[in-house]
Amino acid sequence: MGLTTSFLVGACADDKNASKTATNTDSIVLGMGCFWGAEKRMAAIPGVLDVESGYANGEIAGTYEAVLAHEKALRAGRASQRNHAEVVKVTFNPAKVDLEKVLIQFWESHNPTQGDRQGNDVGTNYRSAVYTHSDAQQALAVKTRDAYQSALTAAGYGRITTEIAPLKKYYKAEEYHQDYLVKNPDGYCGLGGTGVKYPVAGAAATPMPPAATKAPRLDAKALNFDRQLIVFEGEDCAYCRKFKADVLDHWKSPVPVVRTLNPEPPVGWTLEKALFATPTMVLFEKGKEVSRYTGYSGEAPRFWKWLGFHLLTPEQQRIAFEQGTERPGTGSNLDEKRPGTFVDPISGVALFRSDTKFESGTGWPSFFNPLPGSVTLHEDVSHGMRRVEVRSASSGIHLGHVFDDGPPPTGKRYCINGNVLKFVPDKTK
Repeated sequence: MGLTTSFLVGACADDKNASKTATNTDSIVLGMGCFWGAEKRMAAIPGVLDVESGYANGEIAGTYEAVLAHEKALRAGRASQRNHAEVVKVTFNPAKVDLEKVLIQFWESHNPTQGDRQGNDVGTNYRSAVYTHSDAQQALAVKTRDAYQSALTAAGYGRITTEIAPLKKYYKAEEYHQDYLVKNPDGYCGLGGTGVKYPVAGAAATPMPPAATKAPRLDAKALNFDRQLIVFEGEDCAYCRKFKADVLDHWKSPVPVVRTLNPEPPVGWTLEKALFATPTMVLFEKGKEVSRYTGYSGEAPRFWKWLGFHLLTPEQQRIAFEQGTERPGTGSNLDEKRPGTFVDPISGVALFRSDTKFESGTGWPSFFNPLPGSVTLHEDVSHGMRRVEVRSASSGIHLGHVFDDGPPPTGKRYCINGNVLKFVPDKTK
């Protein structure tokens, strides 16, 4: 977001190159379907230095044309050699991000249960894969796979089909495939993920107690039939108390929420399957469960991300969860000048007041000051630049970046994506 022709990458940024020459680096090769979307997802991880598209662990030439032609031959029964998988080689700084976090992003960013496909992309070249260079990487890949399998099974998904094997062959893809979605921001991504979060250590929730005789079922008439969040709790549940303190005691989300000690849904409403632990947060729409989040140990941003996938549009999700950027002049709230407050679209927490908004000429809503405690700042070295990222303190979503070229009294310019702001006008007397 800023005064530049390359708005997606260079928006409002100083153009210092991020270091890709750090001496303490590691890498791993991952297959998540089409490598365009995979490259973008993995590049969003703080501490990742470089993501390169390529082809791996096949028995043919390592070119795009060869991979496509060989896949056609395999389908027609005219070939037997193994095809390459479209992959990304992820190079990262272990001092800033460990391999487990890289793998968690990998598992959550695609559907690893689909075999030789990813979404609409079908073929052995789109297989899910983790290709390693050491026994330690192999062991961690298996460990994280098994952990994610437990979460997927609980959510009703089938067996993970991801191939985990040593890297035998790797070819860098053609230059026009590198940084494809940076060069073509409206290009095809193809990744959606399952929406199932990776289980966090220590979040093993309390077993669900039997229905308490002193806890009647919720009355459906008192709830919001269109969309309602219900938190199913237990009387002696430390995780429930923590979730209440961290999240519920500060609830401002547009989604109505209610707590209950009864493990049954309101009369006339349906759960997909029985509850097995507390706390379990279940989102109902039209009286039917659409998603659930089981267990909590302090990972509030992960909860908000789960809820956000059901509240935000795909474009909003791209910005909020993938550090995306809207095109200049296209986002909402750019021309909003009424007295009021700009809030987080998921948590509902206030972020900026309209009297701190100013016209920057950049094509994005700009503010010279956030509300106290509403945002957090983070170093961002993505896309070969060094910037300061702005996130919502309540939900952790990406908002934009802050720069030192704003007006008095702060001299700051909080350059924010308008599509991840919700405007609430002041009430008139």
